[in-house]
Amino acid sequence: MAHGDLRTRAEAEQTMGMPNTAQRDWTVDEVWALPEDPGVRYEVVDGELLVSPSPARWHQVTVARLLVALTAYCDRTGVGEAMSAPFDVVLNRKDTLVQPDVVVLPHEAMEAPPAKPRPALLLAVEVLSPGTARQDRLRKRPRYQRAGIPVWLVDLDGWVIEQWVPGSDRPVVSADTLEWAPAGAAEPFRLDVAALMALVHRGANVGRAEGSAEG
Repeated sequence: MAHGDLRTRAEAEQTMGMPNTAQRDWTVDEVWALPEDPGVRYEVVDGELLVSPSPARWHQVTVARLLVALTAYCDRTGVGEAMSAPFDVVLNRKDTLVQPDVVVLPHEAMEAPPAKPRPALLLAVEVLSPGTARQDRLRKRPRYQRAGIPVWLVDLDGWVIEQWVPGSDRPVVSADTLEWAPAGAAEPFRLDVAALMALVHRGANVGRAEGSAEG
């Protein structure tokens, strides 16, 4: 089965005009000082500036579905709070700031004063897209692991979710049912990955067909 139907924005993302990011180390403060642009996401990992274009529609549909499912789980179990980007996560106050698509925060992090370091995330989720897949896989994913944060890579084209845990060099790949059991939870989180992927791809196909009909 071909799974390239979510790449409709790939060319635009790859050719999008980006600011000058000459080879030098960036700091968190410099990223915060960049002018706000609703169509661009700025992050920095170990001093490397990452610039991402505005996500495509079905990327955001996936984020919304995951946020709803994780929020319901957090409310039911009391393990933390689920939130979606834009949300700054500072992994190193000097040179590493990221914005995961979805996060699950422990309650202590919600209550921590802004001036103090926050406890580590319980979970970071990145939904891969053509314009961000490389940096999500090769830059952000290992940086989350180094910080002790489990991370999911949601591969829409592959119809799977990869679960990476700190210290592991291989993911658990879920194409049917995903399970996640954070410490202290009375029950694991379960997600029907196959159903999520079918819904997203069906919607993308319908949207593309409607666009063709209108043209």
